[in-house]
Amino acid sequence: MFLNKTMQQNRPLIDVSCDLHQKGIIRPDTYVIDMDQIIYNGKKMIEEANKYGIKLYLMSKQYGRNPVISKKLMKIGFAGAVCVDFKEAQTLYQHGVKIGHVGHLVQVPSALVPQFMKMAPEVWTVYSYKKAVEINEAAKQANRIQDIMVRVIEPDDEVYNGQECGFTLDETKEFAHRVKKLSNVRLMGVTSFPCFLYNDTKKKIVSTSNAKTVIEAVKILRELGFSIEQVNMPSVTSCAAMPLLAKLGATHGEPGHGLHGTTPFHAVSDEPERPSLVYVSEISHIYGGLSYCYGGGHYRRSGVEKALIQKNKLDYTETTVIPPSTEAIDYHFGLEGIYDVGSTVIMSFRTQLFVTRSDVALVEGIQTGNPKLIGIYDTFGNKLARGVSKWDVLL
Repeated sequence: MFLNKTMQQNRPLIDVSCDLHQKGIIRPDTYVIDMDQIIYNGKKMIEEANKYGIKLYLMSKQYGRNPVISKKLMKIGFAGAVCVDFKEAQTLYQHGVKIGHVGHLVQVPSALVPQFMKMAPEVWTVYSYKKAVEINEAAKQANRIQDIMVRVIEPDDEVYNGQECGFTLDETKEFAHRVKKLSNVRLMGVTSFPCFLYNDTKKKIVSTSNAKTVIEAVKILRELGFSIEQVNMPSVTSCAAMPLLAKLGATHGEPGHGLHGTTPFHAVSDEPERPSLVYVSEISHIYGGLSYCYGGGHYRRSGVEKALIQKNKLDYTETTVIPPSTEAIDYHFGLEGIYDVGSTVIMSFRTQLFVTRSDVALVEGIQTGNPKLIGIYDTFGNKLARGVSKWDVLL
């Protein structure tokens, strides 16, 4: 999906990734992340967001909840991390990353609510009155007032399978009246997902009906006397989306794929954010007239189409990828053509590292021609005890 863009805009990342694999530093099923580029992408987004007074929470699940990347992004101006599930929040908090937004796509389990209160999240999204009560009780014990947001959804809004949740506008009114009576929570925000999507027909980012629902919910809550200070409109958050966020009255965005230049919009347009990660595999075997490379990093909405096979240090062959069906385990990817066992395979597609079993290799200095491996991590952000000691400078 992003292979051509990566070749055009970040060929050094591909070359360095192949070198890492050929030297045996990284294994098949490894994502290599260009630290220089991902931080550059983050800076561009912060600069654009600042023009419109928009704050950004970083989303780490796509790059494997990695604390090294998250800390560097925090230093350049991100307001905190949005944690789509409770495991992500626990990982980042343990590494000293500020927790900005919890409850985004997955609610905090009841038994963990007191623990999360100690994290002092900037804002906490709820889908039910019961969860608001749990947060209120934990806030009482912690002697603090916890800001909460309501996630809203109308029957005709966009919702992805496995992410069904939220209050309708009528339910939001009822919830607001009830939550007013709770002593230690403050309803101050509204969110939904996705508020923006890339429209392939129009070739641009457009707002969804979810965004309209958010705007209507803000109006309702303000009329009921609530001071709504956060209007959070995630999805496709990138430089190109900032004017749209501002136009609709959003105060916060939550870039994920935008950080590594892999939103669907980036596949068809040259944007300030450039590709900053690739997937590295290796030819495992030949079967039935096809080559097969090691899997483990596939995401069923990846849009993967092409792969590069390294013939020599400066030459690549492009081929078509045959991904596993959605009901299958991705033990291997099929590749059209016959290639030598052990050959390096490079792909660039839409991913979610946190749902894979991949390794994550962080490399600095790619953009200055002096690449250095920082470390190899699992997709929970834990550093693996291998790799760095063998490799200081590649080129």
